[in-house]
Amino acid sequence: MRAYVPLTLPGLAEAYKTGELGTGPLVAYAVTPALREWYLSDDIEELEYAALNRAALASLRLLAADAGAPRRRVVVAVDVPDGAAVADPDRGLDPAALGEVRIAAGVALAKAAAVHVDAGDAETDVTAAAEVLEAADGGDDDAQFVVDGAEDHELLWYATQEIPNLVGLGD
Repeated sequence: MRAYVPLTLPGLAEAYKTGELGTGPLVAYAVTPALREWYLSDDIEELEYAALNRAALASLRLLAADAGAPRRRVVVAVDVPDGAAVADPDRGLDPAALGEVRIAAGVALAKAAAVHVDAGDAETDVTAAAEVLEAADGGDDDAQFVVDGAEDHELLWYATQEIPNLVGLGD
C-alpha cells in the first residue's frame, strides 16, 4: 500500500539522518474507503493524487506549528504492507480526516518511493497559508482563499537519492 507521510524539511533531514520516518505511530494519508467515496473516482492515480494532496495539507499544518521550518511542504511516499496503515473508523466521515491513516511503527526511509516538495517559488504562498490556516479552519473565507493559493502549487517529485540535496547535506 502506498502511504503519504507529511513532513517539513527539518523532519526530512532528521529522517535522512536516522534512516527512519519516526518511531510510530505515524500519521499518513492513503487511499481509504472514505477517500474513495468522497472523491468519487475509481482511477487509482487520481485517488493517490488526492491522498498526496491531503498529506500536503497536513504538511502545511506542521509548518504552521513550526515557525523555524523553511516554508516548503514535504510529503514522503512510502510503500508499507497492506494492513500496516489503518484508518480510524470513528473518524471515517470527518472531512478533516479523509484519507488519514495511522502506521503503528516507524517506517525505514529505504521504503520511500519518492519525495514531493514545493518549489522555491511556492514559499511566499505557503508562508501566507501557514499564517492563516487556523482562521481558514474556523470558516474564514478569505483565509481559505489564501490556503487554496498554496494548494495551487504542485509539489515537485524527487527521487530518494536526491534527499541529501533537498535537506542541504549534498555535495
